[in-house]
Amino acid sequence: MNNFIFENATKTIFGPGCVKEYLSCLVKKTAQTDTVMLAYGGGSIKKNGVYEEVMAAMQRAGKTVVEFPGIMSNPTYAKVQEGAKLARENNVGLILGVGGGSVMDCCKAISLAAAYEGDIWADFWARPGVIDFEPLPLIVVVTAAGTGSEMNGGAVITNEALRVKTGRDYPKLNPKFALLDPTYTYSVPKRQMISGGFDTLSHIMETYFSAPDEPNVSDDIMEALMRGVIRDLRAAIKNPKDYTARSNLMWESTMAENRIIKLGKKCDFECHQMEHQLGAYTNCNHGEGLAVLHPVYYRHICEAGAKKFARFATEVWGIQSEGRSELELARMGVEALADFIKQIGLPTSLRELGVDESTELKAIANSCACVPGAYKVMTHEEILEIFRECLL
Repeated sequence: MNNFIFENATKTIFGPGCVKEYLSCLVKKTAQTDTVMLAYGGGSIKKNGVYEEVMAAMQRAGKTVVEFPGIMSNPTYAKVQEGAKLARENNVGLILGVGGGSVMDCCKAISLAAAYEGDIWADFWARPGVIDFEPLPLIVVVTAAGTGSEMNGGAVITNEALRVKTGRDYPKLNPKFALLDPTYTYSVPKRQMISGGFDTLSHIMETYFSAPDEPNVSDDIMEALMRGVIRDLRAAIKNPKDYTARSNLMWESTMAENRIIKLGKKCDFECHQMEHQLGAYTNCNHGEGLAVLHPVYYRHICEAGAKKFARFATEVWGIQSEGRSELELARMGVEALADFIKQIGLPTSLRELGVDESTELKAIANSCACVPGAYKVMTHEEILEIFRECLL
């Protein structure tokens, strides 16, 4: 394995009833003032009982609550600035993010912007920066599994003016505490649950399909996680209130992005880069965009990484290796992934996401970064070719 240094500052509390039992005392312990900013998305937490439970905890903690609703999927830099302004004006001493990945990502960026006088996009997202000050503390209550944002410092933000969607991971932006109650995910719409589950699978695959290829602990863990996500997605689709499946999906999502599986790995983030820019131009669903792109992208690179793709076929999909060449197995693993995407009802074409010949595919391709770490480094021309193949 490659050399690494590992640290994770987030304390995670997992299980039914964890919000009612722990949130009040955690807020008392963490908040720097008497005012807490409660940030959330489109309002679903007011329909499923989560809002009432959180507000009851705030009352027990004796905190004044300033609400910041309306965080959208693919959160924008403008929304981040709006939240930071609200936090400064109200002397907020803690941000409490309640929702899925978009809410958590936006809250991390707000926690930074509220404590910084400059332009965080220019200084921390357009290029890597150094956070030598303390952002506002953040606690997250997770209501949807998929991004794994609850246990890292990563935040993906869209700058609408520049048409750029970029993610950065700063350990200082890790939430102080993350509360994960799998029963909160029961009310997530089926489509969102499936796309979130595939986002988890994508996070694992993009780390798995990279060097080193010699036997290593990270790859062993990832194979088990991929088999688990596939099993648990199928079970949750069959029965959305299967607690075993939903709790597994929630922890698999966290495990995919709490930095553990990335230890000693190079990582290939090209497909995520492509989807991010596709989302910046079209605002398409993230998990669904990844489902369309992944099989086509992997068809382009599987020959260069045949050894690992062949192992993917045998260890994740259970394809028998006898009588088959390494390259044949590699291609069969990619097609098994494509078949799974169809089986669980995810889109298989960009047209299903509202993309067609009128979309600025060349501009999107040219805006994508050609990242290192992949078995085959892309060019902008090949990225455009992949986008066009995804229209078919």
